[in-house]
Amino acid sequence: MTGNEISYIVRKAIFNVYNGLGPGLLESVYHKILIYELEDLGLEVKSEVSVPVIYNGITFSCEFRIDVLVENKVIVEVKSVKELENVHYKQLSTYLKLSDKKLGILVNFNSDNILNSIKRVVNNLKYESSIYYLNFVT
Repeated sequence: MTGNEISYIVRKAIFNVYNGLGPGLLESVYHKILIYELEDLGLEVKSEVSVPVIYNGITFSCEFRIDVLVENKVIVEVKSVKELENVHYKQLSTYLKLSDKKLGILVNFNSDNILNSIKRVVNNLKYESSIYYLNFVT
């Protein structure tokens, strides 16, 4: 399954969670229910995946944790904040870089319009060296 195919199913799961619960809950609630939805849709899901930090060829014990890793390809970063800020995109971009993944999805469940609160972050597109922030197109 490609990253784009996975992201389509992840998006469906996000809509299911949002439509079932609505905005205003804690991030941890959305995190747990999203994992349930993703698994119910037949995807392999890992939660709180620990990734070592390697700097100048040295592995440091200051590991970070990916919120949700889907099919070992797509990182999903779950938020429940007033609004997404640049630091949230940069955080996901760093996670993609350190884990050597190509696609991440940043979602803010604390929104009055979930469609505008699902963001794709792509790492190292072919022919490009920078990271792009893309919205889903419906």
